[in-house]
Amino acid sequence: MLPKFSRVLLKLSGESLMGDRHYGIDPKMLELYANEIKAVTNIGVQVAVVIGGGNIYRGMNEAETGIERAQGDYMGMLATVINGMALQAALDKAGVSTRLQSAIKMEQVAEPYIRRRAIRHLEKGRVVIFGAGTGNPYFTTDTAGSLRAIEINADVILKGTRVDGIYTADPEKDPSATRYETLSFDQVIKQNLKVMDMTAFTLCQENKLPIIVFDVNRAGNLLSVVTGKHVGTLVS
Repeated sequence: MLPKFSRVLLKLSGESLMGDRHYGIDPKMLELYANEIKAVTNIGVQVAVVIGGGNIYRGMNEAETGIERAQGDYMGMLATVINGMALQAALDKAGVSTRLQSAIKMEQVAEPYIRRRAIRHLEKGRVVIFGAGTGNPYFTTDTAGSLRAIEINADVILKGTRVDGIYTADPEKDPSATRYETLSFDQVIKQNLKVMDMTAFTLCQENKLPIIVFDVNRAGNLLSVVTGKHVGTLVS
């Protein structure tokens, strides 16, 4: 089985780790993602991962919480490190060599993010998990995913979601919604399709970095995507 991509960045939402729970981390989801990533590394694909923190802390409305936006964003960054540590533990258990790098210094739990070191880890076959977003408030983990993918020269961003691609409308609310096989960056902007936030999307567009949106919760899908099968929606 030959891979279509040699180096990928997998973007997972924090919510994807919840499974059927209302918050926190479902061990079954961790095991699923660890096995999916292992199957891909087994065929020689280099994998980097960015995870959100929405299952633990979502930057809530300042008016409701009294917590200012920047402070809330830093709290969210810490949540992504917790998720990164959980995924690292699951990958270790599955026998996959990993490194966790954080954009905020916390030497006891993660390496500092150093671009050259991250690339070296990938070249050695280690899965690199990037935590703490970009290290700056006002930026989402989508933007962190785009930025890191460009920095490590990834071939593609694989955005794992609960749905199997980009639709004309939300398929969970509108049963008549149809899925796109492929889209251009311009089409996404014209049709106002919500792929990722605008900063993240523009970074990909400017650097000609393709995005594949796919259902990450279906076993075998990640392997299908990296071997070039028609899974999800390709934006290029």
